[in-house]
Amino acid sequence: MKLTDPRHLYPRPPFDQEKMKPPGEEAGMEPIADHGENRYEGHGRLQGMKALITGADSGIGRAVAIAFAREGASVALSYLSENEDAKETERLVTEAGQQAVLLPGDLADRQICESVGAKAVGQLGGLDILVNNAAYQRTYQSFDEIPDEEFVRTYEVNVFAMFRLCRQLLPHLPAGGSIINTASIQSFDPSKPLIAYASTKAAIVSFTYGLASHAIERGVRVNAVAPGPVWTPLIPATVPTEFAQHFGESTAFGRPAQPAELAPIFVFLASQEASYVTGETYGATGGRMPL
Repeated sequence: MKLTDPRHLYPRPPFDQEKMKPPGEEAGMEPIADHGENRYEGHGRLQGMKALITGADSGIGRAVAIAFAREGASVALSYLSENEDAKETERLVTEAGQQAVLLPGDLADRQICESVGAKAVGQLGGLDILVNNAAYQRTYQSFDEIPDEEFVRTYEVNVFAMFRLCRQLLPHLPAGGSIINTASIQSFDPSKPLIAYASTKAAIVSFTYGLASHAIERGVRVNAVAPGPVWTPLIPATVPTEFAQHFGESTAFGRPAQPAELAPIFVFLASQEASYVTGETYGATGGRMPL
């Protein structure tokens, strides 16, 4: 295998990225994000398993869906309203020979959240893996500018939906199953404009630790992945244009991660290779994880 300098494996900023309307879409990304479409090779690590992934239309969620499918898992794809992106993820999952179930809807709504969980179990015929990846963020330069409803919605999407899905679906997961939550470098090193988002990500880390002690009594492992800057539609759709154009420059690599670089961590945590791993937060922050 030919080794490649990881600093130059993917495009480095500055990017020629324009502002997008939230929640963003893959077609508007410049450069185009890599989800592993042309590079991820499966080895049967998740053969016959069934997974629900939230926020699965694009970004990390799409990369995880592709990797899971190529490892042999059928996948339920939960997403807000980005139908074109979701259909492309569906195509990539079915192209890998696996069942894909599209589940649109706003997880901030309790009833929709419960419906997504029920449909995932019903249409897949069970569930082995739950990936809580859906996220909402907005940036504010001044703390005084943050509306009350904005703070509430950030928690509804990032924390309450995770709690509700875990509570609903944990009884359906067999011994050997797993829950994987997407945290962030913001959990440990919050940025000033992202106080609402960062605080939800800190809550996710704490929730992961707490739930792990309950879930292991059923033989289910619970872990989190804490990415640093990752090139997804959420970035140009929710941060100032200049920030997006220089996104990831502050990492040790001088660039943001691509979604494809995160997917193998999720595969590991979902597989039997991680049989002694629970209550852990795996960092992939580009060298920025605080000690």
